[in-house]
Amino acid sequence: MKIDDRADRVIGREGAQGKEAMSISTPQVRIGVSGWRYEPWRGVFYPADLQHRLELRYAASIFRTLEINGSFYSLQRPASWRQWYADVPAGFVFAVKGPRYLTHMLKLREIEQPLANFLASGVLALNEKLGPILWQFPPQMRFDPERFEPFLSRLPKNTADALAMARTCDARMRGRSHLAIDSARTLRHAVEIRHESFLDPRFVAMLRAHGVALVIAETARKWPMPRDVTADFMYLRLHGDKELYRSGYRPAAIRRWADRIRAWHEGGEPASLPPGAVRIAEPATRARAGRDVYCFFDNTDVKLRAPADAQSLMRCLGQVPGHSTETTVRTTQPSPARRATSPAVAGEVKSRSKRPSPARRATSPAVAGEVKSRSKRPSPARRGTARAAVGQTRR
Repeated sequence: MKIDDRADRVIGREGAQGKEAMSISTPQVRIGVSGWRYEPWRGVFYPADLQHRLELRYAASIFRTLEINGSFYSLQRPASWRQWYADVPAGFVFAVKGPRYLTHMLKLREIEQPLANFLASGVLALNEKLGPILWQFPPQMRFDPERFEPFLSRLPKNTADALAMARTCDARMRGRSHLAIDSARTLRHAVEIRHESFLDPRFVAMLRAHGVALVIAETARKWPMPRDVTADFMYLRLHGDKELYRSGYRPAAIRRWADRIRAWHEGGEPASLPPGAVRIAEPATRARAGRDVYCFFDNTDVKLRAPADAQSLMRCLGQVPGHSTETTVRTTQPSPARRATSPAVAGEVKSRSKRPSPARRATSPAVAGEVKSRSKRPSPARRGTARAAVGQTRR
């Protein structure tokens, strides 16, 4: 199945917010990693002498998607969002992690203002490079229908609705907000759960009613792994199959995930998932047009396997890391000759000692992905701040 970033076309539709641009494109598979700012990656994934501010550009030259994690810890400034937009190529799509202030601290209570502040902080400056927004819930949080239904109903379904909501932001956001969109586009949301009480058919029904994806997360069986398809796209997070955040994926495991991704991409469902995966409700109807699939590796600790495993999966799907304009996804198994193990397939990434190309030496005014530490208690507009840098998260 051929995937072409340039195949998108836009049509207009009159709606409640005016003319809405709806993007119609061939379903795509995007493989990436969770974050990009990890000091131990230097000399392993990144060239040892690569300037820090060029790390996002480098990662975006390899992958076609990345998760922005700094937004989980604190409200980022508009200048950062604009810089991230400028640092990645055309056709690239970010996934954005929603603030933990809403999910972990407020636990979905009285979130109207904080949600507006998040939407006003600059996320809409990503324009066509804004992909799904990920909402992750803590392990101790239980499913409460009376809390989740209002939350799902409140999530903006397009950027025009998001802009209208952002305009209700707190007055303290004045001077540090971005309140504009280049076009009205569909907004996607995904939910990652970690408590077994969510294994409830009512939860699946809610997600399907709102078109919100249920994240399929492999966590070495530490937390539940629901497999239900609830939206027109799939969102996968691979935290490690043997040891959470630490274990790498062997070639056989990579091939199994490639087979599953093909099935979802073609509009069906895989015949099998890892041990422990559970189906909560009836299977979804087959999507004749296929589905977009986002898959992020988050096994970043100790062995630093995420970038290597992501590239191995790309190759197993017939994609070429670093080739961002047109990608082919094989719908059949690769030939035995192509299954031969290579350093990349085995998870090994060679260090690079040469200086980056002139294009990668280009300077920019901002350090990509940098979040300053704050020792004082943040204002309500900045709640959720941590000392972590973008791309470095306790998932």
